[in-house]
Amino acid sequence: MAGTVREALLVTATSKAVAAKLLSLSGLFAVYKPKGPTSADVLNRLKAKLLAEAGLPNSTRKKRKHVLKIGHGGTLDSTATGILVVGIGKGTKILSGILAGSKKYVAIGELGKATDTFDSAGKVTEEKPYYQITKEDLENVLQKFTGNIMQVPPLYSALKKDGQRLSTLVKKGEPVEEKPARPVTVYSLTLKNFKPPLFTLDVECGGGFYVRSLVNDIGRELSSCASVQELTRTKQGPFTLEEHALYEDKWTIDEIARSLEHCMPLLSVELSHKKLKTELSEEHTVSCEDK
Repeated sequence: MAGTVREALLVTATSKAVAAKLLSLSGLFAVYKPKGPTSADVLNRLKAKLLAEAGLPNSTRKKRKHVLKIGHGGTLDSTATGILVVGIGKGTKILSGILAGSKKYVAIGELGKATDTFDSAGKVTEEKPYYQITKEDLENVLQKFTGNIMQVPPLYSALKKDGQRLSTLVKKGEPVEEKPARPVTVYSLTLKNFKPPLFTLDVECGGGFYVRSLVNDIGRELSSCASVQELTRTKQGPFTLEEHALYEDKWTIDEIARSLEHCMPLLSVELSHKKLKTELSEEHTVSCEDK
């Protein structure tokens, strides 16, 4: 009997230690987002796995006890794959600052086909000939989309009107006006492969840039049309897909703790060490708002 009590106490102590370790985590790390789920879906799945491992309830907005503070720094389309940077604990406060840097994408576009979402998930709205387009034509057009340019965001986007995403309003059938063109930056734009109707681009851009709009605009500039077939984000801020992204089988408290430690040198390059140290050393508040 005494042994059973001791075992029960040991299990309880271990569970409390795991929960305490989870709630003490602070900083930024990166995960891999597969094709299909939204960025929010990935974040919710990650949060649920961590809370389950720690033996904590996955609380709702009405019940905030043991809420884990977690957020992501830059939405990826549901059809896109790649790196998603996650802030945990005090790390959520520095998401916007750390991700002001460039992002890199690999995009596969298809000439001759336009969709309402500018990607493969949408309904085909237009088809035009593309056989006349050469590799040289495409490379020449890319120069027009490099540097500081103006870009009109797609209607199917995370941008909001009256507190609701434009994509949500469009799906509801509500009238939505196109957002005005806005300044964006393309640091580099390279054609990696051209096998009509498909072409592959390497894109490095600043914040607020839509690769879907880029491909759509390229199609128009070529007197045809185009849409994105596949999109992968390979870099976000100082984080790269190959080196830093944790796949779902690595979504554990210990793995994330190791990743946070590994990523600290990256953050010190992007932010002042003093500011980062202050943000991450403040006492962690357990009861806080979900992102």
